[in-house]
Amino acid sequence: MDIAFATKFLGALFAIMNPFINLPLFLSMTADKTIAEQRSLAMKILVYTTVMCIVISLAGGYIIGFFGVTIDSFRVAGGLVLLGIALSMLNGKPITSHERGEHEKRADDAGNSDADDSLAFYPMTFPMIVGPGTIATLIIYAAQVREPAQYISFGVVLVAILLALFIVLFFAASIGKLLSARMRVIMTRLMGMILAAIAIEMVFGGAKAMLPGLG
Repeated sequence: MDIAFATKFLGALFAIMNPFINLPLFLSMTADKTIAEQRSLAMKILVYTTVMCIVISLAGGYIIGFFGVTIDSFRVAGGLVLLGIALSMLNGKPITSHERGEHEKRADDAGNSDADDSLAFYPMTFPMIVGPGTIATLIIYAAQVREPAQYISFGVVLVAILLALFIVLFFAASIGKLLSARMRVIMTRLMGMILAAIAIEMVFGGAKAMLPGLG
């Protein structure tokens, strides 16, 4: 195992996929759900996130190149989506960016399974957890893997991050009980501000790379 490679990859990936940053977002979006429904969503998020991370790690560079899409354009688009969510959090409004059109809602009148699947994938898995930053990090570090020890390090770090994410989301209700209503509001506002800052940095960072004249 390549300790130096693992340490750098762990630091970068944890900063992007930090489960404690995603916890208040998860709680905000599942406030009307039961503990069983939250845990079911946590399982679905884990599956979607794992699949996306594996696909991106193995073929991310090829897929993006095939469609002619750059990481910078992903940063701009993802940043705009996150900025909308952040503004809702800052203004104390319901986070509605994951809601679907009326025709999609009518199609789900017979059950909530599809609706839960939709929420688990968008916006929780993409773009909140597996967003432009995660995609870029996975592609960059996957491209650096050359030796067996690095392959092992890459896999171990990815599994560790996914496991930490799942544990935090699975026990989100229990962790949430430790927080008062006021603390939740404060955390939501704080996370909204942080998310807005990250989103703006994504947008301007991507725009500057796409349009060097802006720099």
